[in-house]
Amino acid sequence: MGDVTVVGAGVFGLATAWACARRGAKVRVIDRTGIAAGCSGGVVGMLSPHAPERWNETKEFQFQSLIAAESMWREVEDTSGLLTGYDRVGRLQPIDTERALELARERAVNADEHWQGKALWRVIAAKDAEDWCPKSETGLVIHETLSARVHPRKACLALAEAIRRKGGVVEVGDAQTLEGKVIWATGVAGLRELSAHFGKTVGNGVKGQAAVLGLDARGVPITSAGDVLVVPHADGTVAVGSTSEREFSSEDQTDTQLDDLIARACDVFPMLASAPIVERWAGVRPRAKSRAPMLGVHPLNGDQYIANGGFKIGFGMAPKVGEVMADLVLEGIDTIPERFRPEASL
Repeated sequence: MGDVTVVGAGVFGLATAWACARRGAKVRVIDRTGIAAGCSGGVVGMLSPHAPERWNETKEFQFQSLIAAESMWREVEDTSGLLTGYDRVGRLQPIDTERALELARERAVNADEHWQGKALWRVIAAKDAEDWCPKSETGLVIHETLSARVHPRKACLALAEAIRRKGGVVEVGDAQTLEGKVIWATGVAGLRELSAHFGKTVGNGVKGQAAVLGLDARGVPITSAGDVLVVPHADGTVAVGSTSEREFSSEDQTDTQLDDLIARACDVFPMLASAPIVERWAGVRPRAKSRAPMLGVHPLNGDQYIANGGFKIGFGMAPKVGEVMADLVLEGIDTIPERFRPEASL
């Protein structure tokens, strides 16, 4: 099967290395700053689909990835002996206008067509969502059962340990000696390198911010209300995220945008107002020009490969990304959607 070297220990790099290791490849993962040291070390971990309308190969790819997530993360847990925080808890979304209600009902029909009976999208009364339900102006909410959550940091640590237990190596250092088939999964740094080489924006970093609150709501659905994401985790905390800033002065420090986000989350779920803030997080997420993952042959090194551009959907896409990259690198089988190819951002 040969050797595989993955540069980058974020979720795309680790998921690709795991898929290769499962197939018997000798895998080495190397990252100059450590496992999930970038945006994959975040705190939100919301795995949700785009709306099930105007169906295309991108949405089909995402759907298949979300369906595959449970078996992947369970196998990672079994192999590593570590928890990932994964659970397919579903999602609630408030319906605040009559137009939003009309769209929600149209999308329920689309989900019935495209989700193959593996998940549901339904409009229900907010009172039927039990005690954990976002405020809704119409008294109705969307309840879909495809969404899940995972704890990003724990999931990456579990992936790294699972790779080791398959005989692979995961280490911190500079990628000076690269052996076998090489996959670059270097996030923002990799996108900046491509932009500098081509003299135009191929991708960039978008700052995101989130917070962890000390409220035990484990097992209930995640919620998206506008741009407010609320994710109850299995460790008895609730993550609130996340903002997006294309122009920012610091990659590390959170600012008033996060205070505003927390306030809006408390408006959606008033019980959050009394919960202590356990952690404030900020990080820079890799956004390719196409806004889709960048997968395939590396634009600068034709005998190497790239897996980048996870942006806000990296963990949701990771199960399928790992498999299609392993197909390409190990078997020479290319099933990558056209929009996901590097050329779409060049």
